[in-house]
Amino acid sequence: MASGETGWLRGVLPLALAAVLADGDRHGYALVQELTARGFGTVRGGALYPVLGRLETEGVVEARWEPGDGGPGRKVYRLTDAGRARLREEAASWKQFSDAMDQLLAHGMEELP
Repeated sequence: MASGETGWLRGVLPLALAAVLADGDRHGYALVQELTARGFGTVRGGALYPVLGRLETEGVVEARWEPGDGGPGRKVYRLTDAGRARLREEAASWKQFSDAMDQLLAHGMEELP
């Protein structure tokens, strides 16, 4: 992932995580796998877990420990009702931003030689 894309990912990671969790509860590694499958590249734990911690503090997600099958337990994250409401609001804001950016880039590309 290019360095500019890393900055973009950092900015959209909370929204992306909420969108993934809207489909169902997941542990950290499953979140990383889903984001990778969706074209976000590899999200490292050093970026993932602080964001999940903030989302938990803000009441967007809840976490619970599940016992492991013959191994250590793992933390599983769930989107709360407040998180679902926030996801709807931020998705609408993202749509407006994305549309504006698409128009700006289309105009800028027309101006390139």
